[in-house]
Formats: sequence, C-alpha cells, structure tokens
Amino acid sequence: MRVVVTGAAGMLGSSIVQQWDTIRPGDELVALTRAEVDLRDAAATAEAIASIRPDSIIHAAARVAGITEKLERPASFLQENIQLDSSVISAAIAAEVPEFLYISSGAIYPAEVEQPIVEERLLAGPLEGANEGYALAKITGTKLCEYTSRQYGWAYRAAVPSNLYGPGDDFRPGRAHLVASTIAKAHAAVRAGDDTVSVWGDGTARREFTYAPDLAAWLISQVGALEAWPAMLNLGVGVDHSIRDYYEAAARAVGFGGEFEYDTTKPSGVMQRLLDSSRARALGWDPSTTLDDGYAASYAAYLAATPPDQGTAT
Repeated sequence: MRVVVTGAAGMLGSSIVQQWDTIRPGDELVALTRAEVDLRDAAATAEAIASIRPDSIIHAAARVAGITEKLERPASFLQENIQLDSSVISAAIAAEVPEFLYISSGAIYPAEVEQPIVEERLLAGPLEGANEGYALAKITGTKLCEYTSRQYGWAYRAAVPSNLYGPGDDFRPGRAHLVASTIAKAHAAVRAGDDTVSVWGDGTARREFTYAPDLAAWLISQVGALEAWPAMLNLGVGVDHSIRDYYEAAARAVGFGGEFEYDTTKPSGVMQRLLDSSRARALGWDPSTTLDDGYAASYAAYLAATPPDQGTAT
C-alpha cells in the first residue's frame, strides 16, 4: 500500500512520518512538505498526486497559528486553507484515490454548544469569532470529503481532533498555540529570572488537548479501514483543563516557581470546548499519554530545537 501524508513537516505530519515504519513496516509512506510541492498550487498538486498514484492520502497540511495571528489575518487563514484543501482533494478525485483522511479541527463547532460536543452539532450555531476564518475553511474541507464519498462511493473521511500538542509544535511568539505558548513563556521567565508570567484572560476557560503522537499512531493504524468510520469522527482525550491548569503544568515541566498574572483585557476565546469522542473509542481510540508526560516530552523537544541564547517569548 502506498500512502501520501501532506504537511509532513508539521506537528502531526512529522509524528506520522516518525512512527510509520514501526507501525506499518510493509507499507510505503510518501511524505510531502512545501519543499516538494506548494499545495496551494492546484496544477502542481494534481501533477504530484498523479505521479505518486497513492492508495490513500492523509491530508494533515494546514495553515495554523495562535490566536494573535488569527485575529490579525483572518482573510489569509480562510483563503490559504481553502486553497490547500481544494487543491489536495481535487487532485485526489482526479487521480481516483479511493481513500482520503482529512485532518479537520474542533474549531469547526459553534462557540456556544452543549458540552461535550457530538459530531451532529456541526453547523448548529455561530462560530468563535477569533477562529472563524480558519473554522470556515475546515468546515468546507470536512463537508467536501463527505460529499465526495457520497458522489463517488469512496472512503473520504474527516478526523476532528481536539487541540493538539507535542514535539514538533510551533513555539514562536504569535504563532504558538496554548500549550506551546505556556512552555515558551515559562522557560523565558526562568531564563530571565522573572517572578511572573502573563496570561491572557482570567485562566478559567477550559480546553482539551491531545498529545499528537498518540493521535498519529492511531491514525496510522486506521489507514485502509476508513470505510468503517462515519463521515466525521471526533478525536480527543475526553478530559479538559482550565487555562490555569495548563500554565501550572508548564511550570512543573520547566521548573518555574513564580506567579501568573491574568490580563482580563485580553480575549480568552470560548469558555469550553470538549469533544465527545465515544464513537472513536468504539473503534479502538484510546490515548494514553498523561498531561505531565506530554508536557515533559514537549519541553524536551523545545529545548532541543531552541538555541541556548534564545528562548524568550512575548
């Protein structure tokens, strides 16, 4: 079996690449990054997929960033993600690839929705403002896979993960998601000898984060068996934590002993987003990495990738 993974340099994609040979030693994985093809270019993408002739595609490429950049560049997030997804899915259809796994996002669900969130709540209400551009693109990709399956009879499915974290995360200021940001800020405070770390919001909003290597390993095992999936499948750990909890986990991992200052003039986003992943668990999904173990591995990866004279964050 020959499988393509897009976004192979990203957090989830790189984890899929790293674990592939251990889990599926008899199958070939073709890893695509921007160095091989710019997936925003529909013609180049179609040519690449046609030449590879894969049996399945894991589409993990996306433009992602933290809340600051999403607020500043909503048009870019909507446009570039739609371009990426349209190019790759169109190329898969043209090449008659029979199986396609689209990596969607928990951001596709309404801002105000009953928790935990079941898959049927898609399109049930307005989206979170800060994530709207990105979410609209991911909804479009999710529905395009559903419609492709309906029209052509192929197994095009959407994985809807919670927020992800782990080695390979983006720790850069303005681009980091919550877990990466907590690590970078706590590390910078320790290096600078600061006694405080600033936190956006009051720390009470709750988020669900899944360790990316856990998700990658399970998705690898599911390739070739996506026909058993519903059109979209929630994938989370089933437990959420407050923003304060994530900063405290970072403090434990990094060794920061100071205090947190909560800036309530900054947005916190939705107050809670917890996925109902019971359908995935019925298919064998069972993530096992604890929050502290995941933080320790993430911090080790951060240190390995950060030059000794750097590590400051804003």
